[in-house]
Parts: sequence; C-alpha cells; structure tokens
Amino acid sequence: MNTVDPGTRPTPWRDLVDALNTRWHKRALAVYAVVVVGHWAEHIAQAVQIYALGWPTKQANGLLGLVWPWLVSSEWMHYGYAVIMMGAFLLLRPGFTGRSRTWWNIATGIQIWHHFEHLLLLLQALTGSFLLGATVPTSIAQLVFPRVELHLFYNTIVTIPMIVAMVLHRHPRADDPVAACTCAVRRPVPVG
Repeated sequence: MNTVDPGTRPTPWRDLVDALNTRWHKRALAVYAVVVVGHWAEHIAQAVQIYALGWPTKQANGLLGLVWPWLVSSEWMHYGYAVIMMGAFLLLRPGFTGRSRTWWNIATGIQIWHHFEHLLLLLQALTGSFLLGATVPTSIAQLVFPRVELHLFYNTIVTIPMIVAMVLHRHPRADDPVAACTCAVRRPVPVG
C-alpha cells in the first residue's frame, strides 16, 4: 500500500519547474532575455520608422512586420506574447530570492496588468465591440496615450525592474537568501 501523499509526488510539470529554477535557471533567464531584447528591437525599429523616417504609423511595422505585416495587426499575436511573458515571469519566479525576488515580483505585477490590457484588446477584436465607442480595439491606458508610445512605456516599466532583478540575482549581497540555482557570479562572504 502506497503511503506517499499524492500532493507531494514528483510530476513532470513539477520536475520542469524545479529544473527551470535550479540547474537550468541561468540558461532560462538568458533565453528569456534574448526574447525580450528581440521584442524591444521590434518596438525600437517601429519608433525609428515613425519618428526618424517619418513613416505613417499604419506602415511602421517594425522589422518582422515589414515581411509579415499581419504580425503587427494580429491581436492574437500580441496577446500570445503577453501570455508567454507573464508565464515566463511566473515560471522563473521561484528561482529568485531576497531583493531580486522583490524586483521580479514588481515586473510580474506590471506584466499581469499588461496582459490584461492585451486580453481586453483581443476580446474587442473578436467581438467587434470597442471600448467607449472607439473605432478600433482600445486598451484602458490607450484612452490617454497613443498605442505605439504606450507599448514603449509598458515595455520600459516591465523591463527595468526585470533587469534590476536579474542583476541583483546574479550579484547577491551576503545577507540575501541563497538561491537554489547557479546564477550568482560569486557568493559574497558575510563580514563579521
């Protein structure tokens, strides 16, 4: 007769989460950073197209959008990216401790709101019913800020605490809790 509590049995999902936050944490964060930098490159390219090259906003599709214009107009694509970002924040959270966890939590909270805004846009695109009589899908913050600038703002306020979290995680202070991963460049020795 098995006396192991079913809630404590290892599962493939639990094993993956554990690996992502221990032996694979450094690699997972590196992959995540590459995805974030790629996303930033698209937004910066779009801003350059609009503000430096003078392209109309409808034609400024970033780099990938020049080849595949549907990427820019697809609310499914934008929502999918928001879900992946939020999911990665939540999946990689257990690997952070102390001050780095606080900053990672801040970035996660902002991304959850950003996800909500993209869900609102997706629902409007699917139903054809737009927020407050707008003629296109419109987020709450978009009622105040234009969409291109708003996405640059959202990406900035998510990225800054994420970078702070990663730096603090890689360079912990002696009084920070020890993380289960090998991300720290070196573990400081407590003084005294």
